[in-house]
Amino acid sequence: MSLLSTDQQLTKHSYYAATVQRDRSFPTLQSNLDCDVAVVGGGLAGLSAAIELADRGYSVVLLEAQQVGWGASGRNGGQVIAGLACDQGVIEAQLGLEASRRTWDMTLEAIALIGQRRERFDIDCDWQSGYLSLAVSARKAQALRTWQAQMQRDYGYQTTWITPQDMPRWIASPRFHSGVHDPAGGHLHPLKYSLGLARAADSLGVQIFENSPVTSLEPGATARLRTAQGSVRASHVLLAGNVYLQGLAPMLERRIMPVGTYIIASEVLDPALAASLVPSKSAVCDTNFVLDYFRPTVDHRMLYGGRVSYSTATPMNLAASMQRRMATTFPQLHAAKAEFAWGGFVDISMNRAPDFGRLTDVGASAEHADVYYLQGFSGHGVALTGLAGKLVAEAIAGNAERFDTFARIRHRPFPGGRLLRTPALVAGMAYYRLRDML
Repeated sequence: MSLLSTDQQLTKHSYYAATVQRDRSFPTLQSNLDCDVAVVGGGLAGLSAAIELADRGYSVVLLEAQQVGWGASGRNGGQVIAGLACDQGVIEAQLGLEASRRTWDMTLEAIALIGQRRERFDIDCDWQSGYLSLAVSARKAQALRTWQAQMQRDYGYQTTWITPQDMPRWIASPRFHSGVHDPAGGHLHPLKYSLGLARAADSLGVQIFENSPVTSLEPGATARLRTAQGSVRASHVLLAGNVYLQGLAPMLERRIMPVGTYIIASEVLDPALAASLVPSKSAVCDTNFVLDYFRPTVDHRMLYGGRVSYSTATPMNLAASMQRRMATTFPQLHAAKAEFAWGGFVDISMNRAPDFGRLTDVGASAEHADVYYLQGFSGHGVALTGLAGKLVAEAIAGNAERFDTFARIRHRPFPGGRLLRTPALVAGMAYYRLRDML
């Protein structure tokens, strides 16, 4: 089964899709258009770029192969977290401490940008402040404590340390040793937010087309993107389809891998029980390499994610296995049914750092000079995608300094080539799962 057909199955039972009304749809491209910027991908990154470009006076056409918010942008865990999926040490080693500080500060700007857009465009997306990073053992707690001290010392970033004695005030679970509370983070309903951004882009004059997969990208001084029934000519192009580019830019595909991640939403819980699980209502992640993430919802459910698949195969008995994971963390939910179970694919890079750049950066001909790409968010993209779209707009408008800070991060292709890279990654992840158990 192809990645796309697997994903179409996974999206059918999404809690997010069941709790939102798509109040409008966008047409399929059936003509030949000219514009300043063509955006491929109607997720958070593409929509953010479209808004920023329209604000700067550019004419923008956005092409989405399915519906806006269909991919990871509308199905993720909804967690809004400072920083990158990789440790800042990865960025420091490549770019130095000062540039690493700039990237960290931009991730905080990314969180603030969500608040600004919610207010500006009146987007109701169930926002809740607060993020908990929790360690499952004393050994992992020591590593988390070291990280907290380093972030305070080198980045001036303040968080609250939670001792073992204080843990019951923060989470009603026997699983965790200690942790960190970050008030800057939070969580939201990602599909509501994505659809809010689509309405915002539309209101600013962006031409959005759904069910319009791009079949080819023809380079040149003016690029041409073709779909089944139309085409778009543009001076600038942004590829923001991540794992769904479907061969449009083969030189990018080997730099990321599709990783399946899976989520359940419990049945509606007794409000008092729901409120007791995470009293601060924060989003929560453990610090394992293969991690679990969860959060309460506004309608008194527990939304619980994890169980990643590096082979793109959907786990058997998904709802039941995820319910057992949830009950391991919250024994008081052992009888709570999983009313929704779904998943999707995120794009990870080898070093878990975001991969932003231009096609000329990865060996394409000079004719591709004005084709930008955004990928490799590595499961940390709810906030960062918005900032990434803003950086592309800045670069197209003539100020590429911030975009190029990220573009300087070096990336290696996954080993093993097209046929062997997935088995190699599966084997590697088995090693990290064993480490998490120690």
